[in-house]
Amino acid sequence: MPVSELESRITELSNHLADAEIAGALIQSPVDLYYYAGGRQNGALLIPAVDSAASSEQGGDGATFFVRRSVERAKFESGGGDSCIDIRQFPSLRSFAETLSKMGIDGGLGLQHGEIPADLSQKFSAALAPLGAVKDCTEIVYRQREKKSNWELTMMREGANVQQQMFDAVKHSIELGATELDLVAAAEAVSRRHGFGGTVQMRRFPLQCDRAVIVSGRAGGIPSFFDSAIGGTGPHPMAGMGSGFTKLRANQPILVDLVHVHRGYVVDATRMFSIGGLAESWLERLSDMVEVSDSVVGSLARGDNCSKAWEIGSELATSMGHGEHLMGMKPDQSKFLGHSVGLQLDESPVVARGFDRPLVDNGVMAIEPKLVFDDGSIGLEDTWVKTSQGMERITLDDNYELIIDC
Repeated sequence: MPVSELESRITELSNHLADAEIAGALIQSPVDLYYYAGGRQNGALLIPAVDSAASSEQGGDGATFFVRRSVERAKFESGGGDSCIDIRQFPSLRSFAETLSKMGIDGGLGLQHGEIPADLSQKFSAALAPLGAVKDCTEIVYRQREKKSNWELTMMREGANVQQQMFDAVKHSIELGATELDLVAAAEAVSRRHGFGGTVQMRRFPLQCDRAVIVSGRAGGIPSFFDSAIGGTGPHPMAGMGSGFTKLRANQPILVDLVHVHRGYVVDATRMFSIGGLAESWLERLSDMVEVSDSVVGSLARGDNCSKAWEIGSELATSMGHGEHLMGMKPDQSKFLGHSVGLQLDESPVVARGFDRPLVDNGVMAIEPKLVFDDGSIGLEDTWVKTSQGMERITLDDNYELIIDC
């Protein structure tokens, strides 16, 4: 992680905290430790508000990472000798408030109540009580992360190049009698070779997500615990979503939804495959979803808020006769058409009711209208970035077909 990235992120959060009248934030979520400190070592990162005596702007020590393990690795990951963060061993929790007070913290801190476990939140809230009432800084961090830097967008574009190779590997693995998991293995091999770390980070409990969700035929109509259009059988109930042992058959839709994570950054895309072609009814459904996708992308490009984009897309799908099948079948329909991505797959905002604000410039969102039926599912998905000129697609090039007959 470039030190310049860490510096700008810490400075921005420091200013946001001052605006919110919070003396400082204590960052403990592993995802956000990576975002602000360049690594996810076990500890707590103090970022003082810009107007706090503890801030570097006011002559204090500034951002300080209190690390339980590993201090040396935390120093390396934050930039070594060029680091903008002071790295220290975590003190006793009993004396933590006193330590922070001596550094210049003279008010209540913000904790990530929306990210860290309740017992940890309660433990730190009690320990920090002498400094003042603890507040929640979760939403401040979420909002900051919505706008991606040029470096972050570069990571996502590099990830999209790997992802396209994953789709190519799936294409070359499709044959009669192969299982969904056979195709997943082909995609996984590409992703792993290019540095995927093994985990797709999710914000919302208790969601967990596989990197490759490939469903064929009737398996595409099976719902799961996961809040998305596509469920799938999964290999067994403990991993009860996504791909399973269903074998590929001719003339059935094969939906391939692939996530790749490059240096922590998510890209998400879906394309359709088949063996021997699909019935005209399936092709018409896919054409309709392309039109719905275009309507959502166009709405966000105009600066409409995300609830308006949902209204436009869902009403168009309903007018086409797809209301009972959009993003699932009743009673298991998902009520969104797009989700922001970044270090987590399910970031905000979302193209859904209640998100009455637009996608910010440099905001990144996966748009994914899909239709689900008892005998399969069909749709598309791409990851887009909002620019001052509109929406720019990050995933897959213009020559990559929406449906590929193998």
